Amino acid sequence: MRISAKADYAVRAAIELAVSGNERPTKGDTIAQAQAIPLKFLENILADMRHAGLVTSRRGAEGGYWLARPAEEISVADIIRAVEGPLASVRGGRPEDVDYSGTAEPLQRVWIAVRAALRSVVEEVTLADLASGDLGRDIEGLAKDPEAWVTRR
Repeated sequence: MRISAKADYAVRAAIELAVSGNERPTKGDTIAQAQAIPLKFLENILADMRHAGLVTSRRGAEGGYWLARPAEEISVADIIRAVEGPLASVRGGRPEDVDYSGTAEPLQRVWIAVRAALRSVVEEVTLADLASGDLGRDIEGLAKDPEAWVTRR
């Protein structure tokens, strides 16, 4: 899976909002500076997240952004879907909708398994987990595996 700058920035911005809490809105420029995200790009990302119901905003001197739901209820997958669309697609469609024949027929199950493996991580990690730094034993175990750190070409 390729994680775009947009998805990376969106998750980082959402973590900032989770850490800031909902007592008062957080300014976009505060988020941009804290995470070194270009402000105009961030504003577009936050608009996508607002349309997806993940972020709320208010204009004006006392305005800014805050999470629309508790951080415990927003997964990394929710954020990626808000800014990028489906987690896994094959030629722009759903893996279950591709039709292969002959020797390629088992490939559909591979693409579905890839999506399931991705979901098993990004649907389980919430903004609250990221804000607290506690990713859980399963995620930490995957990240600590030395093979996970090896780049293969």
